[in-house]
Amino acid sequence: METPDLFQRTTGHVIAGVDEVGRGPLAGDVIAAAVILPDHPLAGLTDSKALSESKRVMLAGMIRSEARAWALGRSTVAEIDEFNILQASLLAMRRAVEALAIQPTLVLVDGNRLPQWPYEARAIVKGDLKEPAISAASILAKVVRDQEMVELDSRFPGYGLAAHKGYPTKAHLAALSKLGVSPIHRRSFAPVKRLLADPEVG
Repeated sequence: METPDLFQRTTGHVIAGVDEVGRGPLAGDVIAAAVILPDHPLAGLTDSKALSESKRVMLAGMIRSEARAWALGRSTVAEIDEFNILQASLLAMRRAVEALAIQPTLVLVDGNRLPQWPYEARAIVKGDLKEPAISAASILAKVVRDQEMVELDSRFPGYGLAAHKGYPTKAHLAALSKLGVSPIHRRSFAPVKRLLADPEVG
């Protein structure tokens, strides 16, 4: 990400990047982050999934200490089941931006959908690879969610949450079949829904 995106060079705007993590897992909240970067570049920003865990944690600390503003938003498992994962993800992103100590005049959102909000905003497909502010949000959200899943692993042992972070791995599906559905599992997601409908299917 050596060449800043056109939006990052836009003058007269307070630019926030926003991204969410956790749309695919069977368990846990979806978490979004919003970041307004400092005037100086932060080296190493890219899509959080392309970074090692140690690199993400290091960058997340740098983002927290050097960003002009950052904030988190989330949608709970209950909200995911009530609204569907897309709407819950958009809600989490809206909450993250609304929680910023500095309100942006332009929001750059990863993906192709925008939340319902009053901000001027642009959706950017693969924005976490193109826009440093979105990359920073992606990194922050993933580090926070991964840490939460490690903590949940101690509260709900046996599912392997610390390893797979709630994603539908073979080990997770096997544990779900053996242990049943926990309070942090998304009941609207197909593997969980099937198990609830017929426990023998798992």
